[in-house]
Amino acid sequence: MVIVAIIAASSALAGYAAITRLARPHHVTDLVAVAGAALAGFAGNELAAWYRIRTGRRIGSAALVADGLHARADGLTSLAVLAGAAGTAAGWTWADPAAGLLITVAILAVLRQAARDIYLRLMDAVDPALVGTAEQTLRATAGILGLGPVRLRWTGHQIRAECEVVVDPAITAAEAHEITARAEHNLMHAIPRLSAALVHADPEARGSDPHRILAGHRAGPGS
Repeated sequence: MVIVAIIAASSALAGYAAITRLARPHHVTDLVAVAGAALAGFAGNELAAWYRIRTGRRIGSAALVADGLHARADGLTSLAVLAGAAGTAAGWTWADPAAGLLITVAILAVLRQAARDIYLRLMDAVDPALVGTAEQTLRATAGILGLGPVRLRWTGHQIRAECEVVVDPAITAAEAHEITARAEHNLMHAIPRLSAALVHADPEARGSDPHRILAGHRAGPGS
């Protein structure tokens, strides 16, 4: 969240500086040095962004991914500086502040993505495709006849799963436990960063609801 706040502050400062320069233009000197620094800044920041984002996704760190997006924003800023230097060299006095406005827009785009990723992580949200993978994995597990709710959530850098599966009511408790243990094992191999899965076995309903004793304690639709 601190990183997101820093990106937002960077965008506000860049926009303020650009608007101020448009109102009161300044002569830009040492354009060759400016262009060289811009190219070096873009290359260095993009390399840092690629490494941080890749590593952050591999280890499940939303903060490191956000930091990588911050570095990418700095790299885009450097490209805009290069464009401003080129325009200034061509005699366009407005080129440098216009580049500042482009920088502001670029940082806002990065800010939007970083803020979204951090918000979803704070809400323990996971990629919906992972839930689909979990459901497919459970259905493919021998002994599972159907599925109830399947939930995944982040806990730090790890994912936990809570799943309900339907099994044959004629099997023993030991056999049902073996099925759920096999299901958890399959999930651990199918879902990256999964630390544990709680798999609850329900007997297949044959004329009566196996959860009827809990009917008065469960919230219905809209509750």
